[in-house]
Amino acid sequence: MPIERFQIQVSDEILEDLKYRLEHVRWPDQLEDSDWERGTDQGYLRSLVTYWRDQFDWRAREAELNRLSHFRCNVDGIDLHFVHERGKGPNPQPIILTHGWPDSFVRYEKIIPMLTDPERYGGNPEDSFDVIVPSVPGFGFSNGLKHVGVNNAYVAELWARLMTEHLGYPKFAAAGGDVGSGVTRYLAFNHPELLTGIHLTDIGIIRNLLTVQDKSALTEEELLYIKDTSKWMADEGGYMSIQSTKPQTLAYGLNDSPVGLAAWIIEKFHAWSDCKGDLRNSFSEDELLTNIMIYWVTNTVGSTANIYYENTHTLPPLGRIEVPAGIAIFPGDVALPPREWAERNLNITRWTTMPRGGHFTAMEDPAPLAEDIREFFRALRV
Repeated sequence: MPIERFQIQVSDEILEDLKYRLEHVRWPDQLEDSDWERGTDQGYLRSLVTYWRDQFDWRAREAELNRLSHFRCNVDGIDLHFVHERGKGPNPQPIILTHGWPDSFVRYEKIIPMLTDPERYGGNPEDSFDVIVPSVPGFGFSNGLKHVGVNNAYVAELWARLMTEHLGYPKFAAAGGDVGSGVTRYLAFNHPELLTGIHLTDIGIIRNLLTVQDKSALTEEELLYIKDTSKWMADEGGYMSIQSTKPQTLAYGLNDSPVGLAAWIIEKFHAWSDCKGDLRNSFSEDELLTNIMIYWVTNTVGSTANIYYENTHTLPPLGRIEVPAGIAIFPGDVALPPREWAERNLNITRWTTMPRGGHFTAMEDPAPLAEDIREFFRALRV
């Protein structure tokens, strides 16, 4: 399949079915004064669903998204969707940005123009990028996932082929967070010859650190990471446990109920962002619903959960990464990595601690992230 132009075109039937479901919600009870501590707060969710049903304009958002340059091509039997926006500077550097869960390619919607056209945002046009934002297989419009084994390492191989064989970039930059951080690290580990550098907003859950038996050689920061992350996984990691073990069972309910899907996703945006307890501090209703709609209209919540299963059961070990790495740490994120461990396992040439922002910072506050990416790759351009 050659590279083909793609436009988002959701059928009227899908939208009409969604409207019916939003008009016939069967709400559960919620204990008084429980707010968010037992899961998604019903008061907030009812308000969001009312807005979704009565005011949210998918056709308007669809038109806005279609202003981006969308494409599809087949790589290893998977029809990959990706955005490809050309840089406006004199020598744009190609960069592939990889999203995670429970977000989608729209994670990077705001940051794309800041990277392709930095001069428009007060930057230097020589820092411009050709920006490629694929949908991870099984997510969004890279749907139709049929076979097992699609883990971070496999996706990294697809990205290497997409960038070199299909788009013709012999060398490129890569960045990502969440699942995108894992994919980017495997890309750097397995194909260092292709990469100028990698930029990460997290290093995921460092499981081999959590399972160290002899802790006598660990630093104070590493011991604190083990304590804090173990507590976080016990308090907040239920989604990870079920998606890593029984994603198919979960998929039946979330795929059938738009409210159930919204609750599952919104809980994470509330917990992992720097919203200070109020989602409206970080995201508009339209932004949240656009991301949820990507899951709903493509029928992919089940296949997106599967990557947790694959990363738990089929992911090969990852060694030290020698490609230059830039790390941007945001205080509202989860499982903040200990710097000593990161420096032993990656060739870190830039470490930035941001004053604000969370897990979805490309959506929450994209300007500082775009600036950090531009500054990190400035010395690595070829």
